[in-house]
Amino acid sequence: MSSENNDEPTLSPSKKSSNTNTTNNNNNNANNSDSESDVNNEHLIGNVQRVAIVPPNYEGKPKKGHLIFDASFECGNLGRIDYVNDFEYDLFIRPDTCCPRFRCWFLFTVENVKADQ
Repeated sequence: MSSENNDEPTLSPSKKSSNTNTTNNNNNNANNSDSESDVNNEHLIGNVQRVAIVPPNYEGKPKKGHLIFDASFECGNLGRIDYVNDFEYDLFIRPDTCCPRFRCWFLFTVENVKADQ
């Protein structure tokens, strides 16, 4: 069963670009500021929550083909996504809860896919 979520996704530019700033709706840390680097945010544990991965320097609403990843549900374990190109993404799976050295499964959703992608 899939529940439809009409909330606007959070835009996330590529981690490989010079403007690296992955935004996650789960990140409600009051100490976050625009001047902090991503390295300071790497310690945050959580799943991505309706994050639209867009090409570097893209501004505006996500278009068809800008994939929207979500793992904000029970057993979801997608921690981060890096854009490589329209057909390739680096996915970072969070470790299993009781066994941090292993990643035995992965569970997340992908939306907004265009044909032939």
